[in-house]
Amino acid sequence: MSTHGALAHSSRRTGVLISVLLLALALVATACSGTTTGATGSTGSTGSRTTAGAATADRVEPLSPAPAPKLPATVTSAGGERVTVRAADRIVPLSGSLSELVFTLGLGEHVVARDITATFAQAEKLPVVTRNHDVSAESVLSLKPDLVLAETTTGPAEAMRQIRDAGVPVVVIDPATGLSDVGTRIGAVAKTLGVPAAGKELTRRSEDRIAAVRRTIPKPKSAKDRPRVAFLYLRGSASVYLLGGRESGATSLLEAAGAVDAGAASGLRKDFTAITSEALAKAAPDAILVMSKGLESVGGIDGMVKIPGVAETPAGVDRRVVSVEDGVLLNYGPRTDQVLRSIVKQLYGTDGA
Repeated sequence: MSTHGALAHSSRRTGVLISVLLLALALVATACSGTTTGATGSTGSTGSRTTAGAATADRVEPLSPAPAPKLPATVTSAGGERVTVRAADRIVPLSGSLSELVFTLGLGEHVVARDITATFAQAEKLPVVTRNHDVSAESVLSLKPDLVLAETTTGPAEAMRQIRDAGVPVVVIDPATGLSDVGTRIGAVAKTLGVPAAGKELTRRSEDRIAAVRRTIPKPKSAKDRPRVAFLYLRGSASVYLLGGRESGATSLLEAAGAVDAGAASGLRKDFTAITSEALAKAAPDAILVMSKGLESVGGIDGMVKIPGVAETPAGVDRRVVSVEDGVLLNYGPRTDQVLRSIVKQLYGTDGA
């Protein structure tokens, strides 16, 4: 996550967020399938059952025809290191979102392994070499990759060092934190793979589709009429209940959907803070955004409203929940238009088409 304030405070926040993400991925590992049903017992303010945006996690849509990589390519890895990629015949992306990008760029047939979070159909039969950011260097190297793609949070550092020491090019991609990063991230991966033109094409397609969804969003009569939406990170099995703030990653998505990030608007500037009745009362959300597995982990809407403070919010009173599949909600990539469409449909009752 991004840093701000004193270094010690930043390190603690980063550690907490990474721990939270590990818990999320652990739950995905034990409960994940290609599709997810809607939130158990969740209902909208009209009393109709809401549907989780699970369809977004089923398949990716590769570019066609598949581009031909032009290599070698020298790129700048996150952190400033220059890396020369000479081949991309055996690619190992060490996160679900990076796998999604490689497959969508049309080079999925060159991917030889996956992270546990790569749950879309085209990747599900690949061997898993990363679980919860716990990379097995031995497993990766046994597949004889000619390129490894990683995130800034990929680790442990010893495993990544072992892969580099074996002579395998490792390119680390900066994380996406908002809609403005969609094209940047696509471009970075495309350049690494030697298909920059395909990156531009995919960026145009992705941005055009996002823009098309945004045009369907109902215009509020005034700024005060924009729905306030709180992003809650829930993991009932670990008793983790967090309220997202400005750095949670959801702010850009909620604003694109014509909503207000209730946590950020209430003054929460860091990524997540423990849910309290006072914090929720200050946020006063009209709706609550959750990851589908997280909602399931607390027993659906009936369990969520038992979390202290939730039932007293307008969202809790109306049982108004927006649920989106864990593995795609905050990717900010080629399927973000589908995520946005799902949020718009659940918030406003429109199909976003």
